[in-house]
Amino acid sequence: MSKSSQRTKFKRVNLIAIVSLFAVILAGGIVRSSGSGMGCPDWPKCFGRYVPPTDVSQLPKDYKQAYVAGRVKKNLRFARTLDVFGYSNLAKRIREDKSILIPEDFNAANTWTEYANRLVGVIAGFAMILTLVYSFSYRNDVKLIPVLSIINLILVGFQGWLGSIVVSTNLTSWIVTVHMLLALAILAISIYTYHLALTYNKQSNKVNGLVITIAIISLIISIVQIVIGTDVREEIDAVSNHLQGYREDWINSVGAVFANHRTLAIGVLVINVILYGLIRKNYNRHSVPQQLMSFTFLMILLQIVTGVVLSYWMLPPFAQAAHILLASLVFGAQFYLLLNLQKAAGVKGGKI
Repeated sequence: MSKSSQRTKFKRVNLIAIVSLFAVILAGGIVRSSGSGMGCPDWPKCFGRYVPPTDVSQLPKDYKQAYVAGRVKKNLRFARTLDVFGYSNLAKRIREDKSILIPEDFNAANTWTEYANRLVGVIAGFAMILTLVYSFSYRNDVKLIPVLSIINLILVGFQGWLGSIVVSTNLTSWIVTVHMLLALAILAISIYTYHLALTYNKQSNKVNGLVITIAIISLIISIVQIVIGTDVREEIDAVSNHLQGYREDWINSVGAVFANHRTLAIGVLVINVILYGLIRKNYNRHSVPQQLMSFTFLMILLQIVTGVVLSYWMLPPFAQAAHILLASLVFGAQFYLLLNLQKAAGVKGGKI
């Protein structure tokens, strides 16, 4: 296979990997919003099977006690690891967490929802492996592409292990947040290697420092907003355990974290309005930055709509999943925009 053919395949599988990572985030959002996170109490199998059961009669004998014992054993190993790295308080919290001792009742819908989430993750994993294989066609010209591809595959493996910890700790809040941030990091690396493959032999344009600065600030605010949004979700999970069946009271009981999330949403909108104006001023209408900024702005508006739906229509699960997906799309578009600002065609004459 020629180098040119390998590089073409790299771009294709890298793009497939990016799309599949967004699919993983969506699937994770569906799992979280539907309460299916513990649908499979073990990992990587589901109730000890590669194809999950559909009826309680297919479950292993004494499965509840067996999986609780397995979770406790894995959590003790994880706590010892945290002790080694100096996180003794976190280790103590995990050791003393009694929620992991409460077994989950079997629910076929939740089990298959979680199983579908894992299948999407497997597809993304295979795409990442192929991306790594074809990345070596750039080893002599852009060494950063294979290096980052190796790092990304390692992160995917770590993400898979962390997913098992998410299950064993019974969805411990801070681990779920780390799980989400790591997903964004993997997505960012995939986008970056794709961008490098498209533009490594293209000359950079003169960059407007103000545009770059605002773009960086916008990206940072979006990441902070995602973290706070994850905190909101965790608080709602905690509140819902005490107010089951009263979804209309959950948001009112969350407290300041929801108010902070809503306030920062205004900040996200304002900073992106400013960035939109700067890009319209400095780049042609059909340039990549303008197209990316238009897409980003549309995603932000849709995200605000889903946020309103979540606030005033008792947190419907479909809106929760859409909200998470839109947040990741905003992040991905903003990051890709930042990468393209330096090598974008369509700069208006005399302005940059």
